[in-house]
Amino acid sequence: MINDYTSGIDVDIVDGEIISGHERFERGVLQIRGGKVHAILSLEGWENSPRNSLVHVYDAAGRTVIPGFVDVHVHGGGGFDVMSRKKSDLEGMSLFHASRGTTSFLATTLTAGHSELLEAVRVAGECTLQRMPGAQIAGIHLEGPYLNPIRCGAQNPEHIREVDLDELRQYWEASQGQLKLITLAPEHPQAEACTRFLTERGVTVSLGHSDADFETVKKIVQSGASHATHLFNGMRPLHHREPGVAGASLMLDEITVELIADGIHVHPEWVKYVLRTKGSERVVMVTDCIGQAGMKDGTFDFGGLPAMMIDGIAYLRLEDGKAGSLAGSTLSLERSLQNVRSWTGLPLGELLPAYTRNPARQAGCLDQKGTLSPGKDADFLLLGAEGQVEETWVCGRRVYTSHS
Repeated sequence: MINDYTSGIDVDIVDGEIISGHERFERGVLQIRGGKVHAILSLEGWENSPRNSLVHVYDAAGRTVIPGFVDVHVHGGGGFDVMSRKKSDLEGMSLFHASRGTTSFLATTLTAGHSELLEAVRVAGECTLQRMPGAQIAGIHLEGPYLNPIRCGAQNPEHIREVDLDELRQYWEASQGQLKLITLAPEHPQAEACTRFLTERGVTVSLGHSDADFETVKKIVQSGASHATHLFNGMRPLHHREPGVAGASLMLDEITVELIADGIHVHPEWVKYVLRTKGSERVVMVTDCIGQAGMKDGTFDFGGLPAMMIDGIAYLRLEDGKAGSLAGSTLSLERSLQNVRSWTGLPLGELLPAYTRNPARQAGCLDQKGTLSPGKDADFLLLGAEGQVEETWVCGRRVYTSHS
């Protein structure tokens, strides 16, 4: 019997605490057939059911089994970068993030010139349609170039430009329909027309790197926008006389908000407040992870801008050599979940939607990802006693284990 679990054999994951996204089994069995979730049974029910000798039995040994993480905002990791425009980099990202619990992600671009972006989108679109060695690519997140230079953050202002429907149509075609999410500033004149164009094609439109006021946000939401990119970062801040993008994102029920829960981008008390205010269905935890994650401190290029990493934190590098604005993060969703559990004291089951179901919904793949439901891809994690990722499985294949 093949038992390395890397070839997608039929297997029963036995005697784990299973949190499926819909229900919890204290001692359960996750049945996988053909890379899909077949059923979840109680251990007692499984023990009393007929056995198939061709199905391998894998002992979860009491570990916690949860759906795999879905990251809708990730630029790179482990020295690999979406903007390299290389399949090998996307494969490297796939393995790097699988080792930290991500089973699906949106390959996220940076603002760049048209030809560079077009090629990055083309390569990522092709890889979305192929099997990756670790986490699957669920599509593309186009972050920019239609941003506001006033709120550009670490996006290269040289390439920020007005919304252009013809150009956007080229990105859509180059992606082979795999463009799933776009970040844009709603104050651009053509933003509403582009939002309608995108939502008609099932693309989630996100507000970000924007200086828009509350009324402008309301209008773009009426056109179909339903997401906010890294809440509080790269947007007009809260003010009691003008709520701006941040305030509108908190107040409007139609908007799902991203949070970078590294304790640097957003204060832990804000994370607690947003979870309480937006509720379990309208928060998506993201990494905004860049290629430098997992690498040594030092200087590097970030989308054509000089950058530096100090103590694992990435910044733009100023002319005097000092640290400037944050330049993405080096966070993993594994670490994010550990942080948020510590900050809030909330049980794992209440926090999981922000890491699994909600991002899958926003990425347009909830029919296959985000919960352990019959017929969906068998993407799941086995967590150790401290909440650490010990094993990552994608479509019924084990793509990472912390044990040799």
